[in-house]
Amino acid sequence: MLKVGVLGAGHLGKIHLRLLNQSEKYDLVGFYDPNSENADKVAAEFGYKKFDTIQSLIEAVDVVDIVTPTLSHYDCAKDVIQAGKHLFIEKPISNTVEEADELIALSKQYNVKGQVGHVERFNPAFIATKDKIENPMFIETHRLAEFNPRGTDVPVVLDLMIHDIDVILSVVKSKVSLINASGVSVISDTPDIANARLEFENGCVANLTASRISMKNMRKSRFFQKDAYISVDFLDKICEVVKMKDAPEVPGDFDMILQNAEGIKKQIYFDNPDVNANNAILDELETFADAINNNTTPIVTLEDGTEALRVAYQIIDCFKK
Repeated sequence: MLKVGVLGAGHLGKIHLRLLNQSEKYDLVGFYDPNSENADKVAAEFGYKKFDTIQSLIEAVDVVDIVTPTLSHYDCAKDVIQAGKHLFIEKPISNTVEEADELIALSKQYNVKGQVGHVERFNPAFIATKDKIENPMFIETHRLAEFNPRGTDVPVVLDLMIHDIDVILSVVKSKVSLINASGVSVISDTPDIANARLEFENGCVANLTASRISMKNMRKSRFFQKDAYISVDFLDKICEVVKMKDAPEVPGDFDMILQNAEGIKKQIYFDNPDVNANNAILDELETFADAINNNTTPIVTLEDGTEALRVAYQIIDCFKK
């Protein structure tokens, strides 16, 4: 079991503390939170050990789980890496791409592993379908949320859309060649609703929409590729895979057959995989423990987190133009 400590005991930090405490792969040593009143409350309510300084926590563990506000990610991560400890860091990896690039360089210098908390990679509906997503050429994503004041200090791109950016970059094996985007500030100082169009060198196009002022919540992605359509509902954790194959010479009574203008017939069939329920946050933390213990590459690397951040800022730059 790896000794682990948590930096930050806010809403998400408390979830991480609970899951790490119940995990069989980690030994939860304690936590640090700069808000002493909140730290005392969490320690009293749950019995976790409270550390008085970041340094004392880092010294006591093998792994540090950083669940602090984004602005502090870089400083916290730098201290962790320079102490030679592995780090799990919530998304976005840092406040700027330059900070993220420096964290990658430091992690290599100090030979430590890092993983970024892009939790949708561990969503059971995405896990069930990701092996069926092969060379998609058009992708459409909608991530809509009801208004929540928590998170309005950053543009909706960094708050919500970055989840879909990371998922898309993980399945499109090509570089982004062109970005067009627009964003509108409705009730915040930063954009609350945004749309972005990403074009890749291989011809794939992705159209992303994110909003935090919607009447209902939605987190859906659709992937279109040769002879297949794949739909992933990240919110309800369901998926649909519709495929095409050459039609049989003698179709059955219930076979769905399409015929194009050239007379070519295709059979439509459903290949819906089983979705196995999981706790995505627990899975991302435990697969990181496996990566450390087995000396393998984490599922969401620091480089992955940096690329998602880089594209997010390129989208935000489009707003300014």
